[in-house]
Amino acid sequence: MKTGPGAPFDKPAIEDAVGRIIAAVGEDADREGLRETPRRIADMYAEVFSGLQIDPLALIAVGFDDEDHKEMVVLKDISFYSMCEHHFLPFHGVAHVGYIPNGRIVGISKLARVVEAFARRPQVQERLTSQIADLLSTGLGARGAAVVVEAEHLCMTMRGVKKPGSKLVTSALRGIFREDPRTRAEFFSLIRTG
Repeated sequence: MKTGPGAPFDKPAIEDAVGRIIAAVGEDADREGLRETPRRIADMYAEVFSGLQIDPLALIAVGFDDEDHKEMVVLKDISFYSMCEHHFLPFHGVAHVGYIPNGRIVGISKLARVVEAFARRPQVQERLTSQIADLLSTGLGARGAAVVVEAEHLCMTMRGVKKPGSKLVTSALRGIFREDPRTRAEFFSLIRTG
């Protein structure tokens, strides 16, 4: 079966599986309140995992070449929702994304769309952070890319250790952000300002 961008989304299979889960936990899948739940969950999964249907590189294919801007570009507080691949429970938070162009920039909405495309997949936060930074670094040919993601994970707050309010913070630095402490410090200063 094909997986990845463009792979078919099988709603009937999800509906069948959810119906079996409902029965397996001891509920009546034909009860009025649960009767449409398999369909609703299949529709929700189609939305929550829509990033599997998107090639993030295509999102930044249209840009502005021959731009002379060589300074840092930062978009911060990009809200996102994702699904932890270990428990299929949500995690949500904000991403701060920066890059230093090398003759090519993209519209700022593209940065938010890249975050969204990677977040709307079964995911772990560490991979999400690295995927965004790698795409900006290689896909844009940027001199450097920096990403910080802060998120609360329901798999940690509503089950298991049960520590609501705790946030995981991850970062990924590429190019000049990794090599130059001053550039790195400027990025972290910019994302901390109100």
